[in-house]
Amino acid sequence: MPMKTSQIAAQLYTLREHTKTPAEIATTLKKVREIGYEAVQVSGMGLIDEAELNMILDAEGLVCCATHEPSHIILDEPEKVVERLHKLNCRYTAYPYPRNIDFTKSDDIRSLAKKLDAAGAKLAQAGQVLAYHNHALEFSRFEGQTVLDFFYAATNPHHLRGEIDTYWVQAGGGDPVRWCQKLKDRLPLLHLKDYGCTAEGKPYFAEIGQGNLDWPEIITAAESSGCEWYIVEQDICPGDPFESLAISFQYLQKMIAD
Repeated sequence: MPMKTSQIAAQLYTLREHTKTPAEIATTLKKVREIGYEAVQVSGMGLIDEAELNMILDAEGLVCCATHEPSHIILDEPEKVVERLHKLNCRYTAYPYPRNIDFTKSDDIRSLAKKLDAAGAKLAQAGQVLAYHNHALEFSRFEGQTVLDFFYAATNPHHLRGEIDTYWVQAGGGDPVRWCQKLKDRLPLLHLKDYGCTAEGKPYFAEIGQGNLDWPEIITAAESSGCEWYIVEQDICPGDPFESLAISFQYLQKMIAD
C-alpha cells in the first residue's frame, strides 16, 4: 500500500532535549502536530504518567505508533512492556540497543537472540509486536553472515520483526533497499534517517532528502514489504531539531504528492 501522510511519524528521541518534563512534552507535541505529523514514537522522554501522555496526545490529535523501551526491561521483564503498551493504546515497541552485549562473543549473540524471541512471544500473546532497531554494529560478521541476519534467522517471525534504521544500515555497509525487501511481511516499522557526507568524507545525519539515500526506492521497497509506520528520526541536527523534522516531513509530503 502506498505510504500515506497519516503513516509518517516523528521519533521523539530527535527532540529529547525538549521533552524532559510533562510541560515540555505538551509544548513539544503541539509543535510536532503543527509541522504536520499525525503520529509519534515515544522514546527519550522524561518521566510522565501514561494517562497524562495520552491526554496530551489526544488533545493534539496525535497517536503513539510505537515506543522504545529500555533494553533490559524488554529482555527481563517483558510483562512490564505489555502493561505500558496497553496503557498507551500502542501495539509496537522496539528493542533499542544491545546494551552490555559483546558481539565478539558467540554466546552473547546467541543468548540475545533467544531472549528476544522469548520476549517477543510474551508480547505476541498480548496482541503486541516486538521489533529490533539496528545500529551499525549488527553488521559485524557472525558465522558467514551479519549478526542482524542471524537475529532474524534465529527468531520466530511472529516474535521478532524489523525496525530497520536506514542510516545505520548504510553505515554498516548494508543496503537499506535490500533490507526492506528482505523483511517482507516482517517490517512494520521503518526509521527514516538520511546519510550525508562532508567534503572531508565524514558521514553525518541529514534531513530526509538532504543526504544520499535513495528515498523513492527505499519507500517503494518498504511499501511492498507491508510497512505500517514511517518514522522520521535524526540523532543529531545541525540546528533546531523541529526545523529538521519539518524539512524531512515536507520532503516526504512532496514524495506522496508526486
